[in-house]
Amino acid sequence: MGRKAGLSDEKLRAVLGDDLNPFKDTERLVIELADALTETPSNVSDELYARLRSQFSEEQLMQLGGQIAFENYRARWNRLFNVESDNLDQGTTAS
Repeated sequence: MGRKAGLSDEKLRAVLGDDLNPFKDTERLVIELADALTETPSNVSDELYARLRSQFSEEQLMQLGGQIAFENYRARWNRLFNVESDNLDQGTTAS
């Protein structure tokens, strides 16, 4: 899925290792939002929201939040039914 979204192998490896250096500032901000929204309970601080609003419109934030929430839903759904990874991240290259 990451490659289909245009992520390089370098960025995919970075996410797996929690190394956000290959990402642009805006990308790191979105990752920070995703981390905050997937905490239990979710916790988007006023400070984080202010930084997000300086980069994104309210409509963009609604779209980002909705997509992050949907991916979190899918991850939890998969856990319920023990759906495992198909290991596409293991040594494959984009074609």
